[in-house]
Amino acid sequence: MRESGTILQQHNSGHGDHAPGDHRYAYKAALIGASREFELTDAGLAWQIGGREGVWPYARIAAVALSYRPASMQSRRFRADIIGRSGERITILSTTWKGFGLMAPQDESYRAFILALHGRLSREPHDVLLTGGMRPLPYAFGLVLLAVAALAVLGLLVRSVLSGATTGALFVLAFAGLFGWQIAGFMTRNKPRHYMLDAVPRDLLP
Repeated sequence: MRESGTILQQHNSGHGDHAPGDHRYAYKAALIGASREFELTDAGLAWQIGGREGVWPYARIAAVALSYRPASMQSRRFRADIIGRSGERITILSTTWKGFGLMAPQDESYRAFILALHGRLSREPHDVLLTGGMRPLPYAFGLVLLAVAALAVLGLLVRSVLSGATTGALFVLAFAGLFGWQIAGFMTRNKPRHYMLDAVPRDLLP
């Protein structure tokens, strides 16, 4: 980030609350394409995505939304959406593409960067909407679907037991256990909530 390199260097030479590495983060959102790079500078959140770059002053950040977004190739994937005053959005993921068929986690560097961002926002007070998890309506819809699925599985289990199909009942139990374990973690982490700058939800960080 050519525009902010000098600012970042000056900032990192001071005695901040975080190590210098906490102020930089990069990831690849797709196998083909340039990496997305971010820095926390004295001027604001500096970003470079492909051939575009810029700096958002911290006062320009209107909202931060954290969520847990597992993917088929990476079950531990987290996401931060940073929304500007005019509705523009920057998305930061905790995983990066390393090669064909390989999506690698970046747990430590992602966690450090997100916490450092919240620290910066707290030192430059302005109104920021901080939310975690899914939006309330989709979350409620998901709970309804989950209840329907649970009733369907229970019906299959009862039918298998009554018909004497022990193998079928065991299969239903195994399927229900695996499904319940996966969906329960997703729904628990993504419950809708608001939080404070000094209390970032730990279950929405790797």
